[in-house]
Amino acid sequence: MTRTRAVDHPDGQLRSGLTARFEEAFGAAPDGVWQAPGRVNLIGEHTDYNEGFVLPFAIDKTAKVAVRLRDDSTVRLLSTFGDQGMVDAELAGLAPGSGTKGWGKYPLGVAWALQQREITVPGFELLLDSDVPLGAGLSSSHAIECAVISALNELLGAGLSAEEMVLATQQAENSFVGAPTGIMDQSASLRGSRGKAVFLDCRDQSVQLVPFDAEAAGLVLLVIDTKVSHSHADGGYASRRASCELGARLMGVPALRDLALEQLDDAARVLDDTTFRRVRHVVTENARVLETVERLATDGAGSIGGFLDASHVSMRDDFEISCPELDLAVDTARANGAIGARMTGGGFGGSAIALTPVGLGQQVRDAVVRSFAEAGHTAPDIFTVTPAAGASRLA
Repeated sequence: MTRTRAVDHPDGQLRSGLTARFEEAFGAAPDGVWQAPGRVNLIGEHTDYNEGFVLPFAIDKTAKVAVRLRDDSTVRLLSTFGDQGMVDAELAGLAPGSGTKGWGKYPLGVAWALQQREITVPGFELLLDSDVPLGAGLSSSHAIECAVISALNELLGAGLSAEEMVLATQQAENSFVGAPTGIMDQSASLRGSRGKAVFLDCRDQSVQLVPFDAEAAGLVLLVIDTKVSHSHADGGYASRRASCELGARLMGVPALRDLALEQLDDAARVLDDTTFRRVRHVVTENARVLETVERLATDGAGSIGGFLDASHVSMRDDFEISCPELDLAVDTARANGAIGARMTGGGFGGSAIALTPVGLGQQVRDAVVRSFAEAGHTAPDIFTVTPAAGASRLA
């Protein structure tokens, strides 16, 4: 059985504030408060659903949920965002396509996924607060799902392991929300550790925690939120996944994880140009993840910049999931001193990361902001991240 651990948390004021707001909204104290972080993917994009390798880490921006179980089948959902009001739903007959809009589909999807595991889920009241930027490619939706499943797993005594919670939230995302994502985001949020990146084998879900200490190398990892919103529930993500599955089938392998670099010449002869380029990205990206893990272990964070650069070029040219704002952020960061930069997340918007010498961090920030203004783009939000702990109980 996995029980989310209660931890000392520096945000006690927010925790008590969330509890007070819950009492104001629902008339009684919650049974507890849980948090789950967003994530940054250091490298390994669109490799997870190809049974490959990824290297994300949890960040110190989190979704927090205060939850209380009810004695009926009604779910009542409210957020501190104030944009949707109270969402009421019935668990009886809950099914994909039930028409829930907005963020409410994420906790309801988790409840539905638990029902599919023959876990009896009663009604519950939930108040959400989150500082994970929405649509920025930092897994704001998965942070909500992971916070909710951590809460329900404990409150119901369901006894799901971290691996089982990962698969349940993936099912919620795939079947209930309608986004064909892999297991990377949930794994980082549920299994993350302070100071460590999560080296995940997406075939067997095995995890190795890899030290990622940018500070020791005199570096800082900047996240550049381009403010170009993206969604996994649109057609671009699904079409890339379909191309990968087609490529694997035509090459006679179970998944693209099983295709070696040496087989790319054969793939070029068998596949049409678009499918080949999709396949080439995944195969080379898997290799970059493995090399990055090796370099981090032997030479530290200062040795991986070239892999980040190559990853972005591959996503821009072969997988075609970048956009002008992401390319501008990456190119400007590199031109102003970053040792490596790439888009991160599913693509079509969201964020870029830039591994930057500490002394050049402000220069990179200023240059990116200036370049966006000159191009007529919305001003980006730029902040630093370090690997943080995974999901936990706060109160």
